[in-house]
Amino acid sequence: MSQADLIKVVVQTRHLSDHPASDENKYAFAYQITITNHSDTQVQLMSRYWLITDGTGKKSEVQGEGVVGKQPLLAPGEEFQYTSGAILDTPVGTMEGYYDMQVHGGETLRVPIEVFRLAVPNTIH
Repeated sequence: MSQADLIKVVVQTRHLSDHPASDENKYAFAYQITITNHSDTQVQLMSRYWLITDGTGKKSEVQGEGVVGKQPLLAPGEEFQYTSGAILDTPVGTMEGYYDMQVHGGETLRVPIEVFRLAVPNTIH
């Protein structure tokens, strides 16, 4: 098992129907991420990359340092949770990406984040 398999990423999403963007023919979503370090060494989240695809296939990329202004350090067994959001032009879309983590000692590790769905409830696509 690789080191990346020992960093678990769990995503929960929800549509924000009361968000101001929802009044402008846009669709706002929140996603809550929980990152758990199941390895035996300390890791630090250094950067993120997201590929966001809306229901028409339009893609946008987001990348940068850390998440929500932080570069959390996770000791073995620790978890870090945060909530962020995305605004789409369509009621359905997807996100996927990765985190670049630095392992104690300097090695960089890329942790993939599987595709997850952003969808207004009861929307079929």
